[in-house]
Amino acid sequence: MAGSASVKEYMTRDVQTVSPDDTVSAVARRIAESDGHNGFPVTDGRKVEGFVNARDLLLADDDAPIFTVMTTDLIVAHPEMDVTDAARVILRSGIQKLPVVDDAGNLVGIISNTDVIRSQIERATPEKVGKLMRTLENIHDITVDERRESVALVDLTPTQARVYADELEGRQYELERGLAEPLVVIENGDVLLLADGHHRVAAANQLGVEQMDAYVIVVDESVELGMHRTAKKEGLASIDDIEIVDYAKHPLVETTKRLQE
Repeated sequence: MAGSASVKEYMTRDVQTVSPDDTVSAVARRIAESDGHNGFPVTDGRKVEGFVNARDLLLADDDAPIFTVMTTDLIVAHPEMDVTDAARVILRSGIQKLPVVDDAGNLVGIISNTDVIRSQIERATPEKVGKLMRTLENIHDITVDERRESVALVDLTPTQARVYADELEGRQYELERGLAEPLVVIENGDVLLLADGHHRVAAANQLGVEQMDAYVIVVDESVELGMHRTAKKEGLASIDDIEIVDYAKHPLVETTKRLQE
């Protein structure tokens, strides 16, 4: 789980591109009809010739070819580049997306500021998982293992009785943009205990999401865990049993407000 992440681990490999000979109007239409794209790499075959964004098209003639308006002074990333270095380039240049090219100059992917944020989130999660694994082994004198997989929300047993409504909007924002931290789940016999991620799960449930990425900690032998006892005590059998509290602010929000007063 340790080690420095590289660009190739987080870049998008299926990259939408445009041709240097495409017209301004055609590319403008693609941007308008796309899901969140504000520009495209311009390629001739696999070779990157430039990049064009919506701003480049604003005052251009509709019939002008893209090669006349595209940016040719490109900043690119290499797939073996440290993702933190890519983050610095994105931050300092103000560019939202970097084309990723191999040693021959061929386009192999694209990395965005969203991908960089996701990489930092996912680097923090293994530390949390490792700490929980060590705690379980020390307290219960057992051996645990870990795997990364997608889990069905319907199979999860929550261990937290309530979440805060004001927090769910932020979690939905993260989910829609691929920024949500993976869940942490404990597989204890035939029970999947949700150890971390109750607000994310509640937000996903509201959005109609059925599966989520998770770190699954597997207990080698079924034991009675404290969080399982909590779930039984609170009557928590499924994520539908989680209460969404809309009459109180999240404790962190209240604390922050008091500090400001």
